[in-house]
Amino acid sequence: MNETNPSVTEADLHAYADGQLPETVRVRIEAFLVDNPDEAAMVAEWQAQNSGIRSLFAGYEKAKDTDPLLVVPPRAVSSRAKRWAIAASALLVFTLGAASGHYGPALLEKPELQLAGSETLPKQAQTAFTVYAAEVRHPVEVFANEEVHLATWLGKRLAIQNLKIPNLQPLGFKLVGGRLLPVDGRPGAMFMYEDQAGERLTVMVGRNTENRTTSFRFASSGNLETFYWIDGELGYAVTGEISRETLREIAEECYKQFPS
Repeated sequence: MNETNPSVTEADLHAYADGQLPETVRVRIEAFLVDNPDEAAMVAEWQAQNSGIRSLFAGYEKAKDTDPLLVVPPRAVSSRAKRWAIAASALLVFTLGAASGHYGPALLEKPELQLAGSETLPKQAQTAFTVYAAEVRHPVEVFANEEVHLATWLGKRLAIQNLKIPNLQPLGFKLVGGRLLPVDGRPGAMFMYEDQAGERLTVMVGRNTENRTTSFRFASSGNLETFYWIDGELGYAVTGEISRETLREIAEECYKQFPS
């Protein structure tokens, strides 16, 4: 942060990115950003993240009759309803200002719901993509012609009952296969897909018993994009050298198909 104007704090910049400042303060922040291009670029990235997340969940942000399920004890909610309720709650947290690169208050103000280990997930996913996506003969351990065996094997290693490998063919990507690999020092899974042009993407799944909530974020490294989220103890990351829009569609489809 530029020390020449210490009255502008990071909290001020977050509020500006989220459109939560009164007119007089907003004008002052805009003047500050004109003189501080690094901070201006950071705020622009936060605003882009906000836009992407709102676009992804635009279909779920309207009030629904099932909204009271968000505060019903877990045993009273079905697994699928609970899953979408958590996603709606996560969207609310982001909409209130946490989407700009920080998670902000824990979901429902419970400290045990703070994320843990999520920041390592995109880096591991990008490393796995870089190592394996370029392989010609051995990109995976088990190929798509043994999909049932692949799902059973990796489901057992990750302690996921009835693991379903996402079907991304409607989005133009067919399954190449998958492999076992470490994620945060524990067994993890990676599934690889490719389109007709040979462009590949990977979907990583890892388990961390310290995770307790759902969140959605982008991470970039050069031309490599990763969209990742936490769902209970499981972390997911979709990685590829493709547009964010395509990556977001694929991530949303994976989210729908993966078990809770």
